[in-house]
Amino acid sequence: MTAIEFNTRILAERSALKGFALSLTRNTEDALDLIQDTYVKAIRYREKFEDTTNLKAWLFTIMKNTFINAYRRSVKTRELISKGDDVALTRAFKQNSYDHSESRMNAKEIVKYVEALDDDYKIPFTRYYCGYKYEEIAKEMQLPLGTVKSRIFIARKILMENLKHYRN
Repeated sequence: MTAIEFNTRILAERSALKGFALSLTRNTEDALDLIQDTYVKAIRYREKFEDTTNLKAWLFTIMKNTFINAYRRSVKTRELISKGDDVALTRAFKQNSYDHSESRMNAKEIVKYVEALDDDYKIPFTRYYCGYKYEEIAKEMQLPLGTVKSRIFIARKILMENLKHYRN
């Protein structure tokens, strides 16, 4: 199947996809975003589609998985916000530090310095440290990508200055 034939076939499924997206999101704008994400992924992975299989079912599977992944990501974000950045950051430092008492004490002091940062720097820095990508942070905070990168850079600079007594 050519790319044009494939694109024509997936566009023919738009009304079915819209109904399914609305049943998942219960919001017209979110449903349209979900349809767009589904189309992008379908086109990106077109070569994985087998002509003998059901295109509609394949598209519904992509949509369902996209929705579930976005939902999990939003739950994780809300969980981090509701528990507070200090808890998430402390957990992240514990996972990345050695298990001897000196490291635990150092991690607590590092968390103290991170918590002392202004929220404009602390939030993007903690999100990045906890594994979020720059693009995800920018979208969540509704900021330009460059602003997020510079705030993380400035937070690192401030922390390196405050923690310079730890350098060998």
